[in-house]
Amino acid sequence: MEFKQSLAQRIIIAFALMSALVAGSFALGIVATVHLVEEKLISSGLGGDLNRLLLMDSVGDWSHRPEPDQLFYYSNGRGDFALPRDLRHLGPGFHEVFREDLSYHAMVEIVDGRRYVLLQDQSDFEERERVLFAVVLVGFVLALALAVFLGWVLARRVMAPVVRLARQVRHRDQLLGLAPPLAPDYAADEVGELATAFDATLGRLRQALTRERLFTSDVSHELRTPLMVLASSCELLLENPELDHRARTQVQRIARACEEMRDLVQTFLMLARTQRDEAGASKISLNAVAEQLIALWREPIERKGLILEFHPGNPSPATYNTTFLLAVMGNLLRNALHYTDQGFIRLTLEANGFVVEDSGVGIPEEKREAMFQPFVRGNEQRGEGLGLGLSLVQRICENEGWSVSLSTMDPNGCRFHVDLTNIQLTKRPISALSLFG
Repeated sequence: MEFKQSLAQRIIIAFALMSALVAGSFALGIVATVHLVEEKLISSGLGGDLNRLLLMDSVGDWSHRPEPDQLFYYSNGRGDFALPRDLRHLGPGFHEVFREDLSYHAMVEIVDGRRYVLLQDQSDFEERERVLFAVVLVGFVLALALAVFLGWVLARRVMAPVVRLARQVRHRDQLLGLAPPLAPDYAADEVGELATAFDATLGRLRQALTRERLFTSDVSHELRTPLMVLASSCELLLENPELDHRARTQVQRIARACEEMRDLVQTFLMLARTQRDEAGASKISLNAVAEQLIALWREPIERKGLILEFHPGNPSPATYNTTFLLAVMGNLLRNALHYTDQGFIRLTLEANGFVVEDSGVGIPEEKREAMFQPFVRGNEQRGEGLGLGLSLVQRICENEGWSVSLSTMDPNGCRFHVDLTNIQLTKRPISALSLFG
């Protein structure tokens, strides 16, 4: 069975249940003991009174009278002492008798075939029982409330080091190479062992991040040289007047792919930085990025027979990281072009974000939730692309505190909404390798 409560709540519940069990057992024991003792005392007292009253019939001394709260009857008794019909079935010993709205304790003796019955009103006894029950109930409730309070206090004290450790682990500085160890701040107990385990895990994570950042930086720098060679070769080939149309188209495609690869390498380098110096990063407005990308993508979109719609709206004058904003909007436009064969692609700017819509093939419902994961593509039959574009968009948005959402168009197509309102999140260094799982 899976518990949904927090550990502190479980401690409080455990204290409450333990208190309920112990206090309840004591309460039942007290009630049962008092009831039994009082019944024994009443039985003994009634027996003594009945033996005293038997003298009335044996010696004829009628000076012995019942107490005011007692009734005395016997077989063949005269007047008020005549045995009522409803008491004639009682056997010898102690009984509880209910007559009309009243209850009595009864003691019965049979001497020489004659039945003697002494009744005593038990109203006082019942009143004492009610008081006893009330006192026991109040004590039980107070014990339960005290247990809950003590459980809450103890839970706070017990969970305080765990909560502090969780906050330290969540702190972004723990991923830095010079982050201090956690274990020295805690005693040599279970929490200390947990802190030691976190130190070991975080140490391995720092080493892995360092290796990935170095790998990303090295690969990115190494890729720049062959990309520059490819780009310059494409420029030289395009200047050749003898190049036929088919060859020129292929060269242009290679040149465009080189440009996209340069942008991707730049994005990887930005994501791999350990320290985010937002003040030193290049900034650009939403409208400027949109105009730049519209000019870049208009020709390939219209060449495919699609309509490119641009609604500039009234975006705020705020500026954003140039590389990241270009990567997010560019990948969404590229994705729309790749999966749209007819109709339109629409870019709409909002006050603090933008929307990219298309009339393409859409995304199957079973893949919709996984579209922002690496290597997931909407239509596997379309051969181009590794399925990293939307994953890169998601990682950039998470890193910058932005949000991206996907919905379907009617009757077909996709709608991506990006909100650039910065959500204060704990940023963490992201390497290019983290995009692959």
